[in-house]
Amino acid sequence: MRGMSERILVVDDEPDVVELIGFNLRRHGYEVVSAHNGLEALLKARRVQPDLVVLDVMMDGMDGLSACEILRAQPSTRNIPVIILTAAAGEMARLNSVAAGAVDFMTKPFSPLELITKVRRILAAAAMNSGSEEHQDPRA
Repeated sequence: MRGMSERILVVDDEPDVVELIGFNLRRHGYEVVSAHNGLEALLKARRVQPDLVVLDVMMDGMDGLSACEILRAQPSTRNIPVIILTAAAGEMARLNSVAAGAVDFMTKPFSPLELITKVRRILAAAAMNSGSEEHQDPRA
């Protein structure tokens, strides 16, 4: 982890949504990288190795669930946590997000404060997990 300046990749085909999320994340000390479709998200995730991805589902070309599945399948991006954003509500949308490999899920419209809370929680858990792996007894 990068300490206080964790890098978040924000992916949405709506520029206003990317700007809203980016503004709120930057206000809370995060570095923000943006992409506007699934393919661009995959390329940027490989290149910048973000600490977390906020990924919209409904996008032209490759949708967010497909992008999430590909992120999970590739060794260089498999451990990057993903929060899915979608206009679809309900149990099936949540189950599809989990099946694609997302660690969390939010429906649009969403609360920026709730998003920041989820980002903090997920990054803290990821830091604890990576820390416990580094401190494991090699004889175990």
